[in-house]
Amino acid sequence: MASASLVSASVRRLEGKVAIITGGASGLGAAIARLFSKHGAHVVIADIQDELGISVAKELECGFYIHCDVTKEEDVEKCVNTTVSKYGKLDIMVNNCGISDEVKTNIVDNNKSDFERVISVNLVGPFLGTKHAARVMVPAKRGCIINTASVAGCIGGAVSHAYTSAKHALVGLMKNTAVKLGQHGIRVNCVSPYLVATPLTKKYLNIDEDHIGDIYSNLKGVHLVPNDVAQAALFLAGDESKYVSGHNLVLDGGYTVVNAGFSVFGHSH
Repeated sequence: MASASLVSASVRRLEGKVAIITGGASGLGAAIARLFSKHGAHVVIADIQDELGISVAKELECGFYIHCDVTKEEDVEKCVNTTVSKYGKLDIMVNNCGISDEVKTNIVDNNKSDFERVISVNLVGPFLGTKHAARVMVPAKRGCIINTASVAGCIGGAVSHAYTSAKHALVGLMKNTAVKLGQHGIRVNCVSPYLVATPLTKKYLNIDEDHIGDIYSNLKGVHLVPNDVAQAALFLAGDESKYVSGHNLVLDGGYTVVNAGFSVFGHSH
């Protein structure tokens, strides 16, 4: 009979890999960081929430925190360089950092500065993360880049104009970079969750764990939690998905395939 330690090691799907997770101090990023660490990864948390980021890093078996504003190229470049200097490589880049804005349904009421702020974090941030991850992954001829997108990148009318625009564009960026970087053995994918009770959604959509089940879902009896998103990211980061690239993994219980205005099956709440 194999020892417990050998069995445990056999299921550590990211053993020895090095991962950067932007926005890893809270919400989905923290859930991904914790799960990646459990599976043997060296995790670098890149965030601007220093106290939270340091706290999460201390929890991890092999965790490290670095202050990083994803809208500043020098911060992203430094984060990647520091990671490679510390660990000698970069296997996984998770562009997870994101913000939202107040939902103003009338486009006339939206401010240019608010729109640009969301685009800067949610689109320019992943662009910079992808660029600088590719800079060190291309010579290595391997690597995995995962972008946290959203169901808002698949449909319209779910959230704000800025957030929806950024997430649609992020899926497009993923597809373009998957084509180019695939020539160097690098996989690029997105994970697109439905509503999850995180600090972001609580702040802008007034949703909490107790009432998220009240939000319409096509798949009854369950609701999405941060660890579900982390599990999807783990699949995309691991060898089980070695031939998956250019894919948007949507975690929505079938929400985005439903025509809410017309369905022969009807809807139950």
